[in-house]
Amino acid sequence: MKCPFCSYEDTKVIDSRSQEDNSVIRRRRLCEKCGKRFTTYERIDTIPLTVIKKDNTREQFDKTKLLNGIMKSCYKRPVSLHQMELLVENIENAITNSERKEIESQKIGDMVIEELKNLDEVSYVRFASVYRQFKDINTFREALEKIVNEKTTL
Repeated sequence: MKCPFCSYEDTKVIDSRSQEDNSVIRRRRLCEKCGKRFTTYERIDTIPLTVIKKDNTREQFDKTKLLNGIMKSCYKRPVSLHQMELLVENIENAITNSERKEIESQKIGDMVIEELKNLDEVSYVRFASVYRQFKDINTFREALEKIVNEKTTL
């Protein structure tokens, strides 16, 4: 690693620590020429994930956009920001681990619905009503009845 202060080509790693669920390694380095210390961060270079929208347009996966949608469905519900971030992280990890370069927005929505169903039923219904575009009160009622029937069979 090149020293940012004197541009000397040889530096020494004096400390390494994993951060952010082991996806980043922080390294403290020492320049052997000028003696100054600096920090570098090493992370895995991933292939950007592309989301295929309903109209077949494509855009890069944005976990902030996903989190915002989940936050709207969890508004004034007993779901912490940490729980919502963990939900997004679980979905992002599942998609990344599938080693796919492209994924349909519908599949991401289905994953969110499954996660929300286990986290908070009201948030689940809110998200499903927007995501599945309930046309009328009967469609909404059917979704609620499905939840009630699933709870009584457990």
